[in-house]
Amino acid sequence: MDDSIDRWLSVDEICQHLGVSKDTVYKWIDKHDMPAHRMGRPWKFKKDEVDEWVRKGGANETISDQA
Repeated sequence: MDDSIDRWLSVDEICQHLGVSKDTVYKWIDKHDMPAHRMGRPWKFKKDEVDEWVRKGGANETISDQA
């Protein structure tokens, strides 16, 4: 079994995975588009949920908002 699928990722890790800035990730969370979970204060992400969201075009809508 691949443990990386079930591991929670931090904001820094999801930024690195997606190649975007923290500001972009926080904008995506604020728009309620990006699948993110609060664990106390920090946000955490499931890689498979975020990858599915990206595949469905979730990142495309908000990238155009930045231009």
